Amino acid sequence: MEVIGTVGLPGSGKGEFAEVARELGVPVVTMGDVIREECRARGLDPADYHGEVARALREEDGPLAIAERSIPLVHEAGEGAETVVVDGLRSAAELKRFREAFGDAFTLVAVEAPFEARAERIDARGRDNTAAETLRDRDERELGFGMGEAIEQADRRIENDGSLAAFREAVREVLDA
Repeated sequence: MEVIGTVGLPGSGKGEFAEVARELGVPVVTMGDVIREECRARGLDPADYHGEVARALREEDGPLAIAERSIPLVHEAGEGAETVVVDGLRSAAELKRFREAFGDAFTLVAVEAPFEARAERIDARGRDNTAAETLRDRDERELGFGMGEAIEQADRRIENDGSLAAFREAVREVLDA
């Protein structure tokens, strides 16, 4: 089984990458879903408490808390599948853990996009409480988890600065490689 992880700042296109994978029949494990599920388990609205709960999980269970919860989901999703996508690594530590778990079968793809494009996408999706936490705040939080190091260590990159069709084609090329 091949495992393709994605890393990128909020609004860069990781979710769209995952959507293309699903359309191609590739199972997707979304690390953010682990956090959203924990928000609900704690009786909190993920739109308002996602970042707070992500920090809390890492403080309570260490920097690999979300990766450790995701790895069994990857194995489960990969039963009978050639490829699984892991949406949303956040740090070099998580990258190292996934490489330990999956070895040479793991590839990290950095999805990158300009700030203004990311801001427009986040505003359009209406999923996030941008009044509570601005995109710059979110970027700072994500980079604080070590995301910049993970982006630097990516095996491949996709620049999501053109049309949606061009981005989706670039994702298909990665998934077909």
